Amino acid sequence: PIASPEPHEKARHYLWRFWTRLPKDGHIAIFDRTWYGRVMVERLEGFCTENDWKRAYNEINEFEKELYDWGAVIIKFWVQIDKDTQLARFTERQNNPEKQWKITDEDWRNREKWEAYEEAVDEMLKKTSTTFAPWHILESVDKKYARIIKEMIDATSVPCAPWTVIDAVHKEKAALAVMEAVSSAMEAALEKKAAGREAPRFEPLLPPDKYKKGILSRVDLEKTMDREEYRKKLDQLQKRLERLHGDLYRYRIPVVLGFEGWDAAGKGGAIRRLTSHLDPRGYQVCPTASPSSTEKAHHYLWRFWTRFPKDGHIAVFDRTWYGRVMVERIEGFCTEEEWRRAYQEINDMEAHLVHSGAVVLKFWLHIDKDEQERRFNDRMKNPEKQWKITDEDWRNREKWDQYEEAVNEMLEKTSTEDAPWIVVEGNSKYYARIKVMETVADALEKKIKEVEKAKKKHE
Repeated sequence: PIASPEPHEKARHYLWRFWTRLPKDGHIAIFDRTWYGRVMVERLEGFCTENDWKRAYNEINEFEKELYDWGAVIIKFWVQIDKDTQLARFTERQNNPEKQWKITDEDWRNREKWEAYEEAVDEMLKKTSTTFAPWHILESVDKKYARIIKEMIDATSVPCAPWTVIDAVHKEKAALAVMEAVSSAMEAALEKKAAGREAPRFEPLLPPDKYKKGILSRVDLEKTMDREEYRKKLDQLQKRLERLHGDLYRYRIPVVLGFEGWDAAGKGGAIRRLTSHLDPRGYQVCPTASPSSTEKAHHYLWRFWTRFPKDGHIAVFDRTWYGRVMVERIEGFCTEEEWRRAYQEINDMEAHLVHSGAVVLKFWLHIDKDEQERRFNDRMKNPEKQWKITDEDWRNREKWDQYEEAVNEMLEKTSTEDAPWIVVEGNSKYYARIKVMETVADALEKKIKEVEKAKKKHE
């Protein structure tokens, strides 16, 4: 059952509480009320802005498309009754001591907005209709809705998840229709799974080596910084970030920082310096390893959605969702169809976060192959650092060219205005750490000024 969001749910993207409740492979989740509250209750009661609910139509379609492509069966029911039938049921509940708990003052207030809700529902159904699954149309006592349904079927063009409209005046008929729709959808999904989906045909890259000499080949790895300058800037930036962290909390701005890079590129060192002066209650470092069995049983983005920060907090990801288009791609842990589709899925997810008010920054720490080998050998020789080097690191090094091509493609396809990639010249650890911290501080300061300006304008 989905009630009004709790305070910790309000402090996150509105889809967060639904991502965290999604079922794993082979399981079923039944939502009594759904993410469509955004374009109905929240819209009409003023709990979100007009920009928020208008943008939600695309976000919801993208969300459902991601689940459908993952293999989920999505069945959405709109249970329709007319105004007179609702009044009769409200009155029955009001007069029956055993059912009075089912009727509230809020229900009566919402009834006074029937026409407004009816208009919102009309728009919702039209903008979230699909062709990927058939409509189940039942006899309706409301001719207006019969016409709306026909218009949706004729106009639909976005494959994601179908609506099933139920005539709920006759409860037994409605219950039977629900069971028939669910069983039919499950049977169709099982038949499709048994038959296997035809592998999509992808156009070859033109030229075939397009990403072999991409963005990384133009990075100047000669950039450096001496120790004295480093220590001076480090102290200044850590104090600046400490102050900005307080402002982030005051203005309830969430921050998502993602770190990727070559093995031994210095991600951990950069993160330690970045967070050293932050209030530990206001940030979390999320190391990303191979997915657990539970994580593998969910959509690949699920384990990241569950760790996104609430308003005013920072989440730092040491390795990120980009493993889908790097490690999983190269090691064969996902299909070509899956990693190719992931570029758009990731862009959509990051856009959702940014549009809800978050700052999203992604860092690629870049070093050359010789520098990596030197750092690997240093770790092998140092007993205190030997735990940092594994046989897998050496094996991955043998696939340097494959990874470089994948990274170039990733940087080109997922560096967006909403969530840009920052490539960090990492052969000099001092230079890399300072660049990361300056970039974060500048981005936070810019966002805080935007929020302050908007707040003054509103006042």
